[in-house]
Amino acid sequence: MMTNKWMGAVLLGANLLAASCAAQAVTLQMGIGTSDIQTLDLDRATGYDSMLLNNLFNGLVRFPPGSADPAKLEPDLAEKWEESADHLSWTFHLRHGVQFHHGYGELHADDVVYSLNRASDPNTSSQSAAFEPFEKVEAVDPYTVRITLKRPTPGFLWLVANYRGGNITSRKAGEAPDSKLATQPIGTGPFEFAEHVPQQYVRLTAHEKYFRGKPKIDEIFWRFVASDSSRDLAFRSRQLDVIYGHREQRWVDSVKARSGVTLDVFGPGEFRALYLNRTIKPLDDIRIRQAIAYATDVDEIVQFVGKDVSQKGCSVVPPGYVGVDCSFNYHHDLEKAKQLLADAGYAKGLTLPVVVSNISSILPVMQVVQGQLAKAGITLDMKVVDHPTYHEDIRKDLSAIVFYGAARFPVADTYLTQFYDSSSIVGTPTAVTNFSHCSIGDEAIRAARVETDPAKQLAFWKTAQRQINDDVCGVPLFDLRQVWAHNNNVDYGYELEGDINISPPITELTTKK
Repeated sequence: MMTNKWMGAVLLGANLLAASCAAQAVTLQMGIGTSDIQTLDLDRATGYDSMLLNNLFNGLVRFPPGSADPAKLEPDLAEKWEESADHLSWTFHLRHGVQFHHGYGELHADDVVYSLNRASDPNTSSQSAAFEPFEKVEAVDPYTVRITLKRPTPGFLWLVANYRGGNITSRKAGEAPDSKLATQPIGTGPFEFAEHVPQQYVRLTAHEKYFRGKPKIDEIFWRFVASDSSRDLAFRSRQLDVIYGHREQRWVDSVKARSGVTLDVFGPGEFRALYLNRTIKPLDDIRIRQAIAYATDVDEIVQFVGKDVSQKGCSVVPPGYVGVDCSFNYHHDLEKAKQLLADAGYAKGLTLPVVVSNISSILPVMQVVQGQLAKAGITLDMKVVDHPTYHEDIRKDLSAIVFYGAARFPVADTYLTQFYDSSSIVGTPTAVTNFSHCSIGDEAIRAARVETDPAKQLAFWKTAQRQINDDVCGVPLFDLRQVWAHNNNVDYGYELEGDINISPPITELTTKK
């Protein structure tokens, strides 16, 4: 049930607004599933923080509102650009007159140089690894930026789009002696930061000098309501206009039956897979890894999660990503799983230590997997821990099987690099999320990363996926879609098919009646 503290805050805010604002400002109330934000630093933010910042920033190019398709990138802060014949130099021509928030002045090339260098620096950015191909970023003149690369980088434009490290901030704000970019972000987007009340909300206000026009929404409250039931109750009572939904089929079905409400289910989702850690015996034996794959009934798992909120995986690369290859996947075969175990010397079964998070999107699914593997004679000794401990333990190789879900930039290289390239093995200086300690696809993954011929690049990605599947580095399960809902008096101003920042962006065209 919604807490009295939160309800009181909402009602008090409403009373103050009514008493002080004769012009009746158009206010949008959004409810998200967290108790607070972690940071508003554009180069450190993830999850809910990135969702919020999506409304404050622009990149040189952008995904059109409502799309997460890399093929549809369009001009944003840059009006146009050119690529050199050798693919090593890109020149961007900036719009004139773009204004930063809070009087920080006009956007110039120096701001772009500062922002991209900041995104490339591991001391200031969690996204720095993605910018490794950058050799130099320089201001040719106040409205022209040139980026020089170390090598041809297919998909380069994705790095300078309105997603995490591609967003642009003010050099003046960032280099000020009392810089507060982590708590008071400065962007050029349709909304600007106004205030943060811890454990209650962040308030954004319309950027009146936004280069695409003043927003039709005057202010946005991002309300922190961690409880799914409390968030839904506030939504039902119209205290919230847009909410982050409960990603389960029962809730989706209930929203579909309501009048005056629109359900928003879109991607990219968070791709769930079982990563098999070969450093824990006997998972160094491919027959054991194959047995786990054959014992896993993905169709049953997808049915358990829900047909509307999940999409069955067909490869180690998530469905819908550029370069995914669905020509191969394991099918459920319990007898084959038992035979493989017997062949490996485990006819009487085996037990594996597994660390599992206690959160609702992980524990129930792993309980289903536990039951499936038990039928083949594979016992999962599950240690259930809180979510932060789970993240610590799986990076210490304490779990034989890691059930992990993540949303990444929707292109094959992102997932192949972060989860299956040996440079990303957990516990190493360049660690990302290679829990399997897989290395078999390295050559093809790295060749694809520098291949400028699209057909050849796709072929390398296909080879890598085939090798990783054959070696059973992981067992792909399903894509958990993003689930939101909004009242029908809210019009986003675009058709919501997807969003790279996994939330419905509120733009200058969004309205509320």
